This record gives sequence, C-alpha cells and structure tokens, in this order.
Amino acid sequence: MIYLTGDTHGDFRRIKDFCDRFNTTKDDIMIILGDAGINFFGGIKDIKTKEYISTLPITLFCVHGNHERRPFTIMSYIEEEWNGGIVYMEDIYPNILFAKDGEIYDLMGLKTMALGGAYSIDKDMRIEHGYGWWSDEQPSLEIRQFVDKQLKDCKWDIDVFLSHTVPRKYEPTEVYLRGIDESKVDKSTEVWLDSIENKTHERYLHWYAGHFHIDKSVEKLQILFKSYEGWPV
Repeated sequence: MIYLTGDTHGDFRRIKDFCDRFNTTKDDIMIILGDAGINFFGGIKDIKTKEYISTLPITLFCVHGNHERRPFTIMSYIEEEWNGGIVYMEDIYPNILFAKDGEIYDLMGLKTMALGGAYSIDKDMRIEHGYGWWSDEQPSLEIRQFVDKQLKDCKWDIDVFLSHTVPRKYEPTEVYLRGIDESKVDKSTEVWLDSIENKTHERYLHWYAGHFHIDKSVEKLQILFKSYEGWPV
C-alpha cells in the first residue's frame, strides 16, 4: 500500500501509531509531503531520528520542504533508482527516501512527479536563534529548468503531483498567520507551480501538498497535515 500525509517536523510517533494500527511492512510506502524534519538539526539529533525511523515497518518517501536540508548537499546521501526515478538515500537507512524534484516515478501505475520546496516565513527567527535555515529551500533555476524539460519530454502527461507548497491559486488564505505581511512573502514557487497546474489541469488526476498545517480539499488538490490518504487507484 501507499499512503500520504503532511509535515512531521521530526516527530514520527504518529507514523508509528499508524504502522501499528494498519500492520504495515517496509513494502508499504508513506509519502511525507515535505518538512519531514529528518535533516534539520545535523549531528546526533538527526541520527537518532533516523535510527527511530529505521525501526518502523514502513518506507518513507519524502518530498523536500522548507524546514530541512536538501539531501544532495549531505555527503552521506547517494542517488539510487527507485520506481523508475532517482531518489536520494543513505545506505544505512534504506527505508528513508527523498524525492528528486522533477523525477517521474511509477507508483502503482500512476506517473508521479515531486515538486518540493517553499519559502520560510520564519526565516529571520530561525537565523536569529541559530536554528536551521538554508538558502536553497526553494527550487533553483536549475531545478525548474529540469522540471520543465521533464514535463515537455513527457508532453505534460503526469497523473499525480506531490509538492510541499501549493499553486498560488490554491493557497489557503484562511490560515495565513496574523502579524505576517504577506506582501513581503516570496511567492515565486507558488507562482511557478501555478504555471504548471494551468498547463496540466485537464490531465492530472490528483495534486497533493503539505506546508500549511491544514487538511483541506479544493478541486483535484488536497492539502494534508495530520490526516492520511490512501494512494489513488
């Protein structure tokens, strides 16, 4: 089985509860829609998190969020082929996989593309207090060009999109944080996703995202936080 859920931010107790409830195995996949929080602190804290996850009877497939380092910037990660696309993984933790933006995966017969990254509205606070923040949190020009080429090569024929943030038109404005001047928030990733959604809207079946800490469905897009969805078949 394949399941989806939203941000975990390094706390996988609810994933353990899920595994216990549904008697999962490492052949089952849980898609984390960004901000898994596995590579956030660096050092022993991240190692302990990975050791905990390695005991869980499930395989995690994580989209890149904005509260974590990109795996390809960490020396211990390697690229491996998985379900037709490239993922990042560490040999010692084979049940923790990170999607490469723009790769197309065959998940139970559905062509699936990951589009990670987002802007951190808490950037200044994290920098001030010495918490993790990384300047490559949003997709770079190189990543966007790779995504665009992948989409053109497959004639924009994608069944499922997995992203962290959402296309601009689908932002849940009702959960915007008070005190944040939205005019100063960088929406470039959401605008870019909007352009992709516009070109693929009639073709794709589902679009899943996290980031906003809300559970909400709009048209074919579903934002997940602590809820779970089964893979569409």
